[in-house]
Amino acid sequence: MSASQNPPAGSDPRKDSLIEYPCRFPIKVMGAMVDGFADALAEVAREFDPDFDAATMELRPSKGGNYLGVTITITATSREQLDGLYLRLTGHPMVKIVL
Repeated sequence: MSASQNPPAGSDPRKDSLIEYPCRFPIKVMGAMVDGFADALAEVAREFDPDFDAATMELRPSKGGNYLGVTITITATSREQLDGLYLRLTGHPMVKIVL
């Protein structure tokens, strides 16, 4: 990587982001309609946002009842936090899609 591609010394990556931290950040997750899916998502959300309230989750079953769409809204504090949460969710065995 050339020097022109590196951020200047002392630059703040938060200022380069389109997201202003901290903020409320919704994440949509889809998985099979199975017992424990929403609880598993709440547990993951709490790993990254200790103040996450599972009562705020929005649940939407698919028309056929085979899948469950869940919106979890966390308090995002950094890009690293969001990246870690997305990686954890996409790697979870119960999760099919994360948006």
